Amino acid sequence: MNADPTNADRTNAGSTSADRTTTGPATTDRTNTDRTNTDRTNTDRTNAGLTNIDELVAIDVHTHAEISKDGHGSLSPELFGASGEYFGAHEQPTIAQMAAYYRERKMAAVVFTVDAEHATGHPRIANEEIAESCAEHADVLIPFASVDPWKGRAGARELRRLITEYGVRGVKFHPSIQGFAPDDPMAYPLYEVIEELGAIALFHTGQTGIGAGVPGGGGVRLKYSNPMLVDDVAVDFPQLRIILAHPSFPWQDEALAVATHKPYVHIDLSGWSPKYFPPQLVRYANSLLQDKVLFGSDYPVITPDRWLADFAKLDIKPEVRPKILKDNAARLLGLKESTP
Repeated sequence: MNADPTNADRTNAGSTSADRTTTGPATTDRTNTDRTNTDRTNTDRTNAGLTNIDELVAIDVHTHAEISKDGHGSLSPELFGASGEYFGAHEQPTIAQMAAYYRERKMAAVVFTVDAEHATGHPRIANEEIAESCAEHADVLIPFASVDPWKGRAGARELRRLITEYGVRGVKFHPSIQGFAPDDPMAYPLYEVIEELGAIALFHTGQTGIGAGVPGGGGVRLKYSNPMLVDDVAVDFPQLRIILAHPSFPWQDEALAVATHKPYVHIDLSGWSPKYFPPQLVRYANSLLQDKVLFGSDYPVITPDRWLADFAKLDIKPEVRPKILKDNAARLLGLKESTP
């Protein structure tokens, strides 16, 4: 969940990662750097139960299911409350309610929770519950998982099972809440599984509304969500498909640099109303990144209704709009043939 700015007096805080000395193993040490997209075991998946792609208005690649069937939240009440105050959004719909919402609007949505048990000490929502609930509404919902990187090889085994047995299509990472740097080798076993199985790694980037206004930010460290830390991941896992979530304030230029330089790095536009998008993000979305920018809302903190209404007023080329709203996500998710 990102920060939707309401004023213009923002400055660039720059990178916080210049003093890092560990960036993970070099690409030359890896044994699978010459694999092509067609080698991925996940690329031949069909649309399963998803509504006919041509009938969809849009695909929202960024939504949260943070309340379990028994009412358990994925984060503490303190962090949830801070986010609700920040965004002015306090409702936490069930997955069934989310499905009804998107079905009514002829949209599909990627759904995930956040597993941050190590850093927060708060029990997570089971990924299996998310995946099974999405399967009940497979005409509109696409499951992602979240596995805390601190779980190491055990987490990697869990992730492999979620992808191969539960049809999970990607993994959500929130470095600031999970308390890890994306380029920490600790997380590499997870990336190995994601790359091998052709799934997607989605990283929160930039500021977050989680912990905003709480003393000490509720322990949430913003530095871990600098998109430059994901650049090392894209180097060491050259075929890993990556989404940098949100306009990455205060590191928007860094995100644009990584996405233009690394062929499998994409950007989603969630967490902000489009009327607050930085001008350089709009320019790149209209040009160099028109095939790599994705519609995301951050629902329920921002509704697709609000996001799409503001997006309609944004200066986006007519031929680019359908790419952002649906076509780029459909291709990335394997919902239709990728172009060579």
